[in-house]
Amino acid sequence: MKKVCFLITCFFFGIYYSQKEEFSNYYNIKKNYENYPENDVRAFKYLNNYIYLAKKENNNKQLAQGYEDAVFYSSSEKQKLIYADSTIMASLLTKNNDLISDAYLGKGVIYYFNYKKYKPALEEYLKAYQYSKDSKDDYLKNEILYHLGVVKSHLGYYDSALAHFQKANSFFFKKLQEKAHPNIIFNNKKGYYNTLHRIIVCQRNLKRYNSVDSLIITGLLRTKNDRDFSQEYGYFLKEKGISEFRKKDYQSALASLKKSLPPIVKINDFAWATVDYFYIGKSYLAINKPQKALLYFQKVDSVFNKHNFILPELRENYELLIYHYKNEKNNSKELYYTKQLLRADQLISKDFAYLSSTIHKEYDTKTLLDEKEKLEKVTSWGIQIIAGLIILAISLVTCIIIRLKNEQKIKLNYKILEEKIINYSYLPSTRSITKIKDEDKSVLNETMVNNILKKLQSFEERHGFIEYGLTINKLANKLNTNSTYLSQIINEYKGVNFNRYLGELRINYITNKLYNDKVFLNYKIETLAEKCGIASRTNFSNLFMEINGIRPTDFIKKRQQDMKINCRNFPKFNKIQLMSNQTSSSRLNLSKED
Repeated sequence: MKKVCFLITCFFFGIYYSQKEEFSNYYNIKKNYENYPENDVRAFKYLNNYIYLAKKENNNKQLAQGYEDAVFYSSSEKQKLIYADSTIMASLLTKNNDLISDAYLGKGVIYYFNYKKYKPALEEYLKAYQYSKDSKDDYLKNEILYHLGVVKSHLGYYDSALAHFQKANSFFFKKLQEKAHPNIIFNNKKGYYNTLHRIIVCQRNLKRYNSVDSLIITGLLRTKNDRDFSQEYGYFLKEKGISEFRKKDYQSALASLKKSLPPIVKINDFAWATVDYFYIGKSYLAINKPQKALLYFQKVDSVFNKHNFILPELRENYELLIYHYKNEKNNSKELYYTKQLLRADQLISKDFAYLSSTIHKEYDTKTLLDEKEKLEKVTSWGIQIIAGLIILAISLVTCIIIRLKNEQKIKLNYKILEEKIINYSYLPSTRSITKIKDEDKSVLNETMVNNILKKLQSFEERHGFIEYGLTINKLANKLNTNSTYLSQIINEYKGVNFNRYLGELRINYITNKLYNDKVFLNYKIETLAEKCGIASRTNFSNLFMEINGIRPTDFIKKRQQDMKINCRNFPKFNKIQLMSNQTSSSRLNLSKED
């Protein structure tokens, strides 16, 4: 049977060629290479003659077909793109919108499958969609629908993507009931299995597990022991392993996931391979084999470094690595994976913003506008409905983008603050002090200055600054000096005025308490303000933000998430983490509350 599959969906070609001219020169050439597998360059021995004949006869339709075949048999990703561009140029000369649409779709599939570059892939899909709007070819329309669903699934719009996949899946299933040429049957099976796999992925993310298990059984039964669909069998096995992991059947999950890897790796589908690695790692972690788990988590990082691509659902991979090395007290590796997580977040956020706005403006909104034109012929209510949907879609995208940017900023500032706490560089005494010019220094004698500085050090170590209503006059009395001298020394040797000095001590104190003592995470903001001697919730929150670059509510939320993930994923390290926290608390001179 001819393997017409190309990349993930393998819808790419064959639908047009199946209606070949019997015994034409093109057919006689093509029968010499059509049974070669994908990426087999031996085909070019005959394929070059096919392309030469099409050019000689100025047959742009056959030339487009020749270049499309060249995409399929090229082993180089770079060459595939070059031939894809040639396919588009030849198709444009035919002025056949179906051929043009198919050519743009083919180039998009290369960007998606071979490069995992969603931005250029989406641009090509949208061009294909525009040329297919008036097409009578339902097969082509469902190909495009599938690929647009893939982009939506990547963005996390699972409900919307699911609708695309279900519609395409119904089409291909219906076509399988019809008698047709073997090549067309093969293509329809490919379409059916790949849309079925994507439906399972969406249903899993929507937590509709009963449907997931039923569809996995269907997929495995239909593809088992079928060489032509070993890739799809691997996808269904992957989902079976994830389902077994969810049910805590970790040994079965490991068996299914490992068995699914060879056919996925064979076609270099590194995106789904990383999902396999991630769940294999989590399965090993669940059966208390952290070292084996780390090997697979690190495989995900290796793919990320090589291809600069990561699926959003694999973000947890880095959280697990960070917490492991934090508990191991391996600062260098913890810092490395923290930077990798920030890099992944930046990449995901950037892709999300572009893809989300494009899919809505260029596809969803245009689709709505097309429907609007039809509705206008029936009722004026259609205008208001469509306009409202457009405004709602754009508003939703804008809100999501703003929220993502804010969350990214919070994550970054939290990590920076956490690094300071862990490395003991968060106390006021370690802060760089403004250099005072000789002419600006006070005339206080050195003995008096040293005496007051020692008393200030004792004041800091005793946490005297948490006293409510503390003023410079009160502190001067406690230190047996006057407020003028004390103010001068704080300005010169602490580099700030008294109010700022007191504020930093209080905020640094409560920040360290929040990080190291989980009891403080349950306090209300008003209580936290009171605990460090600040009069009001508003003043406390504003000062916390000014000094730390993050609101106290956001800091508490992030710290609670960290501790929850830590306890869930690395239970054997909890005792070590507690000892680490106690050690950190001791080094930072943070004693228990009086």
